[in-house]
Amino acid sequence: MPKPSFDQAGLFSDAARRAAFFRETLPDRRQRPLADYGEMLRSLAAPTPETGLPADEVIGALDEQMQPGLHAMAGRRFFGWVIGASHPVGVAADWLASAWGQNAGNHQASPAAAATETVAAGWLLDLLGLPREASVGFVTGATVANFVCLAAARSEVLRRVGWDVEARGLFGAPPIKVVIGDDAHTTVFSALQLLGLGHDRVVRVATDTQGRIEAEAFAVALKASEGPAIAVLQAGQINTGASDPFRRLMPFAHRHGAWIHVDGAFGLWARASAQTAEQVAGVEEADSWATDGHKWLQTPYDSGYAIIRDSQAHRRAMTAAASYLPEVAAGERDPSHFVPELSRRARGFPSWAMIRHLGRAGIAAMIERHCALARRIAQALESEPGISILNQVCLNQIAVRFGSELPVAEGDTLTQAVIARLQADGTCFAGGARWRDRAIMRLSVISWQTDTTDADATVAAILSAWRACRG
Repeated sequence: MPKPSFDQAGLFSDAARRAAFFRETLPDRRQRPLADYGEMLRSLAAPTPETGLPADEVIGALDEQMQPGLHAMAGRRFFGWVIGASHPVGVAADWLASAWGQNAGNHQASPAAAATETVAAGWLLDLLGLPREASVGFVTGATVANFVCLAAARSEVLRRVGWDVEARGLFGAPPIKVVIGDDAHTTVFSALQLLGLGHDRVVRVATDTQGRIEAEAFAVALKASEGPAIAVLQAGQINTGASDPFRRLMPFAHRHGAWIHVDGAFGLWARASAQTAEQVAGVEEADSWATDGHKWLQTPYDSGYAIIRDSQAHRRAMTAAASYLPEVAAGERDPSHFVPELSRRARGFPSWAMIRHLGRAGIAAMIERHCALARRIAQALESEPGISILNQVCLNQIAVRFGSELPVAEGDTLTQAVIARLQADGTCFAGGARWRDRAIMRLSVISWQTDTTDADATVAAILSAWRACRG
């Protein structure tokens, strides 16, 4: 067998040294990329290489050339979108997963990867207080988790009326009614589109000021339905952090025989803390749940979980049959039965490592700290004249509006100007969004490192940007 023409240990050590340097210097760099996409493209553009470079030079060039275009997503003061900070323990586990080169498709391919997924799945169900009989698919993130769960929902509700969608497809199938809140996340609509259920043919239900489904409107929407139905609920609205009133909604859905799916990309983790669990009380009565590991569990990208109460429905929707795949003993969990891919990386290792490292107490403490920091930031900002917090800060999300006394268009312009100035400053990073037809700055407190010092520095930076833009 040919051996590498380079020192593997030296190459890995160099990569580790560079990675550690990046992490250690994050607090001292601007919390944004120094180069935008166009600048990065121009700097990287080159003809296809005709000859190769030595391995150490390739890694050196990769590190040096990419630095200007890297975001500070793993930093202490990154509040953009809802992005976890890739905890070092998860990163180290992910490095090992890459070095081991395991295809996590089945038991025979990698017994270690398959067993780790089984154990980590049990831990997840326990931490999130979900039915222990549920099956878990380790996927890329909540987008694919929503897809997998809704595929199982589609399969089961059609099976109940005598239609085999896996064999016959949707041509001639009974129509499925999908009832969903007005403020559901875009990834759910993407999943419906991919599954042939359409993102516009859904029945959209009115929501309250925090994005929670109105129970009365939900009941009316379901009452008007006949035949197969899927109800999509939400734990953690992306702008407000609010969750649907599950205890009020579940009985309506059960009464009409609807499959209940919950998009809980980050909000489902409220179950892991006694302080926040009541916000999602009743969520365990659903049929499926989608959530992320790369948000509140702090695993590196990519990591998500498709959780389904009825493992048989899960298997029907996902299992791929091939003569070369090994048979699985009755009662055993086969990884390929619960995800769309056969060949895939071993995502279970970082999930196992993060749960083993933090434990139940550490996960709960982190969630509680993030929620407390979000309240601290919101209270400090709202005390400044002209700044409004548009959400009840119930979890880790903050929706900030600047120029609250101004007409909508002027307030939009001012809010966008504050965001641009804050991003240019680089002390922290927060992005923009629209909420109730108004521009907002949205902060998501979700880095494992963020503490009160970071929260206070963030407030100071935002107030500085606001005062400069206000004039």
